[in-house]
Amino acid sequence: MLKKLVGITSAVALTFGLAACGAEQSGSSSDSVGEQLDYKIVGIDPGAGLMKLTIDEILPEYGLDDWEVVEGSSAAMAAALKKAYDKEEPIIVTGWSPHWKFASYDLKYLEDPKGIYGGAEDVNTIVRLGLNDDHPDAYKLLDQFNWEPEHIETVMNLIQEGQDPADAAAQWVSENADLVSAWTEGVNEVDGEELKLLYVAWDDVIASSHVVENALESVGYEVELIQVDAGPMWAGVADGSGDALVGAWLPTTHADYYAEYDGKFEDLGANLTGTKLGLVVPAYMDIDSIEDLKE
Repeated sequence: MLKKLVGITSAVALTFGLAACGAEQSGSSSDSVGEQLDYKIVGIDPGAGLMKLTIDEILPEYGLDDWEVVEGSSAAMAAALKKAYDKEEPIIVTGWSPHWKFASYDLKYLEDPKGIYGGAEDVNTIVRLGLNDDHPDAYKLLDQFNWEPEHIETVMNLIQEGQDPADAAAQWVSENADLVSAWTEGVNEVDGEELKLLYVAWDDVIASSHVVENALESVGYEVELIQVDAGPMWAGVADGSGDALVGAWLPTTHADYYAEYDGKFEDLGANLTGTKLGLVVPAYMDIDSIEDLKE
């Protein structure tokens, strides 16, 4: 069977489809992991470098030709994971950290002995060319924006627990005034200058974008947050229709976009370090390595 990308457009459809697979998964405990899962890995949106890496390199390099990566979204992946975890059923998802799922569930990354997923990634801030000339104080704040995984995970957990992203960001900013003051140090107050921040609907990027929105608005900017897919996000900053993005996962996840638009944006460097990519499973599953998926 050739590997293929299975498109599913909603969390409801994805979880329903995987639930249907669950009937097939309920066979003998001697069934292989692939047989239990109908050879499906639950992915996210197709614009993510994590998906491309999994399909184009992980599957062929580990000889997983029978496996499929299910295309969906971050929300669909999380919904499928919750459904399986609540029933202690097997599931494999494309995962990354920081992410709230590691605080909510007992999970583990499958070992990647070939090192294809690479080491820790950074999350960078990317701005349009000319932003420093047009909005020097916004540029300065964005350049000084930097935090740790535990910070962003706090915001993500607040959102996961039901808070509106803007409210979660406001709460976190109010509780971390010292750190936020380091971002705004030397930044002058402005009077309603408009900025457009582009972001993808990944839990971590939703959290970081709303926190930066709050910080910028605290010094007088009017910020419009625009949710798009990864490709349009990078294209928007490259063509100047968007001012900035704070969710560029590098050097792997957004490598293709970085190369495509290189020279048409300014990279302000990492705002967060210590991230990780890979295949994630519940800790109760009796597998530890991607090599365990090959029969």
